[in-house]
Amino acid sequence: MPFSLSGALTAFGLALALCGPAVQAQNLIASVPDNARAKSYGSGWECNRGFREAGKNCVAIDIPPHGYLSALGSTWACERGYRRTDATCSAVVVPANAFATESTQGRGWKCNRGYRADGDTCSRVAVPAHAYATDASYGSGWECERGYLQNAGNCVLVVVPQYAYLSAAGSEWKCERGFRRTNNACAQISVPTHAYLTDSGDDWQCDRGFRKEASQCTALNVPSRAFINYSGDDWACESGFDRHVDECVASRQR
Repeated sequence: MPFSLSGALTAFGLALALCGPAVQAQNLIASVPDNARAKSYGSGWECNRGFREAGKNCVAIDIPPHGYLSALGSTWACERGYRRTDATCSAVVVPANAFATESTQGRGWKCNRGYRADGDTCSRVAVPAHAYATDASYGSGWECERGYLQNAGNCVLVVVPQYAYLSAAGSEWKCERGFRRTNNACAQISVPTHAYLTDSGDDWQCDRGFRKEASQCTALNVPSRAFINYSGDDWACESGFDRHVDECVASRQR
């Protein structure tokens, strides 16, 4: 059989194509250092859990006493009751009336309810009458009971007038439906004829087809070729007509 140069080149190219992926895989495996693995997506490699990258290698993470490997496995954290100091875990000195926290930041402890941090100690919060201590590390450290309002470091009684009730927060009052707040009292709302209370209950609105004028509702005078608009308190002309004073005039006549 006569030798064919083109056939030989084709066969050689096919062999390269078949061997290419295998060669690339071998090269990738060879480039992954010890205690590492090829990334599951993209290219390159990443260290195994408990190891960190150092140049082109993976070195073991040095975990000090009272430390543990983090969830991601790429760093470490201190146990409860210990705080990270450089490369070690130092015991947290918890003062009286305090407890150790999970957080490795800050003091590593938090004052009990009714106390607040004062340097390295916990000082008792002075809670006035009709109040209770809170866990907040800011503000006064206490809040007034429902029905009382904080004023000048004390809790004063909220005086609820007639036809009113305490709000959800409990530190103020609101008028009942059909009444409006006027200074420190609730005045009844006078709803005129052809009107109704709004959803909020502290105002009134005219029925559809009526317009609010001062304290009453006046019927709309809807001319021919017009209709009451969406708001219900005015009118608009039909298509092909324009509003001119109090009537609708055909567009072509103007």
